[in-house]
Amino acid sequence: MGAPKYILKLLEDFKREINSNTIILGNFNTPMTPLDKSSRQKINKDIKSLNDELNQLDLIDIYRTFHRKAAEYTFFSSAHGTFSKIDHMLGHKVSLHKFKKIEIISSIFSDHNNMKLEHNYNKNTQKYLNTWRLNSMLLNNEWVTEKIKEEIKNFLETNENEHTTIQNLWDTAKTALREKFIALQAYLKKQEKFLIDFLTLQLKELQSSPGRYGSAVGESACGPERPRFGSR
Repeated sequence: MGAPKYILKLLEDFKREINSNTIILGNFNTPMTPLDKSSRQKINKDIKSLNDELNQLDLIDIYRTFHRKAAEYTFFSSAHGTFSKIDHMLGHKVSLHKFKKIEIISSIFSDHNNMKLEHNYNKNTQKYLNTWRLNSMLLNNEWVTEKIKEEIKNFLETNENEHTTIQNLWDTAKTALREKFIALQAYLKKQEKFLIDFLTLQLKELQSSPGRYGSAVGESACGPERPRFGSR
C-alpha cells in the first residue's frame, strides 16, 4: 500500500474524531502538490484522492495555505537527487485564524527538516473568541429568529452531505451562527442609535420653536406652571 492510500485509510478510521481543534502532523512520505517536489512532477491519482478526502473533512495544508508559491522542502533524497516536502501539518479550515505563521527550519540532526507553527495569541482576539455569549434577548425579536432560521436552512443546504461528519458540521455551524448573531446585534444597535439621534434632534427642534410647541415641550419637561398667589 502506497503512502497516500495509507494516510487515506487512517483518515477514514479517525474521521469521526476530527474537529475544529484537530492538527495532524508528521512524515506523510508523500508530496501533496507539484510545488512540494523540486522536479515539479504532476501528482498522481492516489494523491489527488487524498486531497479530495482532506477537502471533504475541511482539512487544509497549513504551510501551503500560508506559502502558496514557496518552493521549500523538508527532505532530500540522495538516491534520486531531488528535494521534496513530504512532512505536513494539517489543520481545520475554521481554525485558520488561530495560526500566526509557519516555517520550515533546517536540521543538522535529521534527514528531515523541522516545521515550526506559531499560534496567534492576540489578546483581543482571544478575549473576543473566548468570552462571547449569546444575548438571549435577541431570541425575543421575531425578525432575528426569522433571519437565524433562514441562515440555518441555507447552511444545511450548502454543507450537509454524506461526506461531512456530524462533528465538522456542528463546529462549522456554531461559527457561522455566532457571526450571524453578532452581525444582527450590530445592525440592531446601529438602528437603535439612529432612532435615538433622530428623536433627540426632533426634541431639540421642538424646544427651540416659538409658540405653543415650545410651551408644550417646556410643560412636558418641567411640569405645568404653578399658580401664583398675592398681588403684584
